[in-house]
Amino acid sequence: MTEQMAGGSIALERLEKGMPPGRGALLEKMTAGLDPLTAFLCDQYLENYISRGGSKMKFVTGRSGSGKTHFSMRMLDEAAARGFLTVSFSAKDVWLHDFREIYLEILRQCDIEHILQGCADQIVRELGYDPAQIGPGKSFMDHLSEKGEADPISRGEIRSALRSYFTKNPLLDNNFACCCSILTGGILGHPVLEPASRELVLSFLYGDKSVKLGQLRTLGLSPSRVTKINARHLLRSLAEVVHRAGYRGLIVCIDDLEMVMNRAAGSAMRYTKLRRNDAFESIRQLIDDIDNMRYIMFLFGFERGLMDNENTGFKTYQALWMRIQNEVVSTRFNRFADIIDLDRYAEEFYTEDVLIEMSGKIAQVLSDYGRPAKILDKEKAGGLLERSKFGGIGLPYLVVREVLSEDN
Repeated sequence: MTEQMAGGSIALERLEKGMPPGRGALLEKMTAGLDPLTAFLCDQYLENYISRGGSKMKFVTGRSGSGKTHFSMRMLDEAAARGFLTVSFSAKDVWLHDFREIYLEILRQCDIEHILQGCADQIVRELGYDPAQIGPGKSFMDHLSEKGEADPISRGEIRSALRSYFTKNPLLDNNFACCCSILTGGILGHPVLEPASRELVLSFLYGDKSVKLGQLRTLGLSPSRVTKINARHLLRSLAEVVHRAGYRGLIVCIDDLEMVMNRAAGSAMRYTKLRRNDAFESIRQLIDDIDNMRYIMFLFGFERGLMDNENTGFKTYQALWMRIQNEVVSTRFNRFADIIDLDRYAEEFYTEDVLIEMSGKIAQVLSDYGRPAKILDKEKAGGLLERSKFGGIGLPYLVVREVLSEDN
């Protein structure tokens, strides 16, 4: 099977399950109707707010198949193209009742050493050198030595830059700042970092519980661990360092939030009432702390049952529900609302022409991979608009099923 055929098979399988084909060019080819919304959010939030030091949380909801994941992926692609660092994961894979787990997953996907390489490059530029001129496998100090400029003044400037970036930055957690300074110094070649110390620092950052607290003192760190108590402050520190590394900000998407309603005894991600409340409390605390963060945006995606269910949804935790419910409900879709209701968006903006365009794009992609498909006509598009007003399936997935139908 060729790579193209394999990609087509995966895309088809995901479409049949009501899932987008994945991030990238293929997702963009299949997008119809969402561009006005993504363009608005990118302009108002990414360009004019997050990149200038703002922070925001958005909740994306709708029925199954309403395009929540598709929309979030398009936002992440747009953010990445605009110079933001993006992170995404599903609540099916990461526990939400302990914010420590959320933070560590974000940290893992960010790749702290890659970020600190960016900080090191920024420091090199600020000292008047070009990082591209440093040969492969060489540090900045190696480069200075070759030029005969590895003098005490240059070393002092490096240490001063590290203090300015990290340890003297009041917005950073002290231990996080010290770790970043140590690792970035190792990348620059001054101060010299031993391999054992590097591994210890990384183990501490990534929450390795086997690290002995006494070992941290030898590196000038406070004897502490990553916990759900300090994880939000560590996330704030991470977002600051991401920005110092040259990114415009950090965008985090957490999908399938409705998993917190799962109480199936045989499931690996079973949420008891206590765990569900702890998950809601983690989100509540993040909402309260978000204004203390900079250069970060969260997108939480979930099926609307999480808002409507009186027994296991948001309404069971009033401290959270009071913070996310819309105080003023308009008959028109509000693009500034913290809750992005894709069902309401579809009612207002998805016309017969949009559905026909959507079906055409899906059919074109499928035909590119050898899968015959037909485009909707006016009659079928109108019928889907009527059907979408009832039932529990979102309009975009109704279009996908119609395009995939052999009777189409």
